[in-house]
Amino acid sequence: MKTYFEKTLISALACGALIVNPLAAKEKTETSTWTDSKIAATAHPDFLVQGEYQGEVDGARVGVQAADLSGGIFHVLTYQGGLPGAGWDGGKLVAEKLSGTELAAKVEGLKRVERKSPTLGKKAPEGAIVIFDGEKTEHVEGEIKKGLLWAGSQTKTPASDFHLHVEFRLPFKPGRNLSSQDRGNSGLYVFNNYEIQVLDSFGLDFDTENNAVKTESLNSQWCGSFYKVKTPDLPMAFPPLQWQTYDIDFTAPKFKDGEKVANARFTILHNGVLIHDDVELEKGTGAGAKRPEKAEGTILFQAHGNPASYRNIWMVKK
Repeated sequence: MKTYFEKTLISALACGALIVNPLAAKEKTETSTWTDSKIAATAHPDFLVQGEYQGEVDGARVGVQAADLSGGIFHVLTYQGGLPGAGWDGGKLVAEKLSGTELAAKVEGLKRVERKSPTLGKKAPEGAIVIFDGEKTEHVEGEIKKGLLWAGSQTKTPASDFHLHVEFRLPFKPGRNLSSQDRGNSGLYVFNNYEIQVLDSFGLDFDTENNAVKTESLNSQWCGSFYKVKTPDLPMAFPPLQWQTYDIDFTAPKFKDGEKVANARFTILHNGVLIHDDVELEKGTGAGAKRPEKAEGTILFQAHGNPASYRNIWMVKK
């Protein structure tokens, strides 16, 4: 029986991925970016190897995450009990920098999985404001292409307290270092004050000293964090080019006679798992802390020069 890696190699050969095109090789740089999984699999076969694995080793359940570092090298995390949000016991992770051959040996007998958020594709309930569902609406402005909303867009309908459902997909940029702020960077900027980071930080341990690669940003700048303020309670980032979800319950700050009397509060599910539970923010995050807070506002899908895409965005005002 062929292993997953043997099947991957055969698939790559069949689609011509390993035929060297001198022109393509010349044009390709370390900043090559893919927004389509089929094209990524053809042009960069390691895309089919990176990802999540789960199963049992010596009778104990484990989860493995392998993030592509390009050049046939992977950053690999091993979780005892299963993947985060799916059995991980919360214990210390084993972080390794492995070649493709070493990774193949490590995950032998494990199953490669592509998890889906339980809220992926969730329909807007009756009375919800459908901000974007494949076509332009009166509630959003920005670039719409191939039925998707792209980073740099913004909602147009002000809101105060709300529940928000958002689906997002990050590009595959293996040439950028893991933790680079140019590896799929975007963000949900609520009221232009509070940013929930969107970034390809899949395969990183939030215990920064425990990673097998040098990190070049704060862990509070990684996916799921309140930017430079608070890390998520659980690392729930999926691999690049897999659709992910944020489900956000937001309570806006309250004001009386021009003075703030209550701070903003957030509860957030990332890919269906609670990562922030009724978190109170005394002020904005990052640059948003320099701007006056407000009782209502809009949401920016932040642009940082990366083709992050969004879909199925809806809001229920409270």
